[in-house]
Amino acid sequence: MSQRRPQSADLHAGPGFRVETEITRTEADIVRAFGDYETPDISDMLNRLYTMHSAIHNVINDTPIVGSAVTVKVFPGDNLMVHKALDVAQPGDIIVVDASASEMTAVIGDLVASKAKHRGIAGFVIDGLVRDLPEMREVGLPVFARGITPIGPLHRGPGELNYPVSCGGIVVMPGDIVVGDASGVVVVRKDFASDVLERLRAQRSSLAEYVANVKRGQFSNAWVDDVLARNGCEMKGDVAKSA
Repeated sequence: MSQRRPQSADLHAGPGFRVETEITRTEADIVRAFGDYETPDISDMLNRLYTMHSAIHNVINDTPIVGSAVTVKVFPGDNLMVHKALDVAQPGDIIVVDASASEMTAVIGDLVASKAKHRGIAGFVIDGLVRDLPEMREVGLPVFARGITPIGPLHRGPGELNYPVSCGGIVVMPGDIVVGDASGVVVVRKDFASDVLERLRAQRSSLAEYVANVKRGQFSNAWVDDVLARNGCEMKGDVAKSA
């Protein structure tokens, strides 16, 4: 005869139900510096591979966010570990919640948002839903999420705090840099953050000059023909080469 299967209330310590209170964050000046750049430019420097799903957007306001990730994995419909994250996160951190894109319940509401704001947390990025939208907008803390529901979560667990999570299709490690704005959310690994920042700074002036020229109508599309020719594209008709 098989052993009795554990009931839902019989939670076990270990993978799936654990808390790590200490994480390594990127130097504060590097984190702040990423706030000088928009997410499309950062995404380009990351070869477009570290951008979350477009469904995750700021549901509260137009305020951008930048900070170190405190990562939370919750059981769909539960937010116990989100509450614990309020005790672990430091001022300026961003709480990133892997709710498996669940549409069962909200992950946070206005009370959690208010508590987080009082503790100096910079914002939330949630692969799931939130509730109490009018009240959350009064609080004003930036919250990126998939959408809204009136259904509240349970507070039982299991869950994990400060272990790797998946949010919007991107793996997020504790201490990674998270940048969010009107265009979406990107994640910069702390182990290559300095290199990405250096390259962003190096290309800033040339990009600004290119954008200004395009706005004035001064540009060439010759590079398009070069790419087509290099890849053997068949050209028919009297097509003039771009200026």
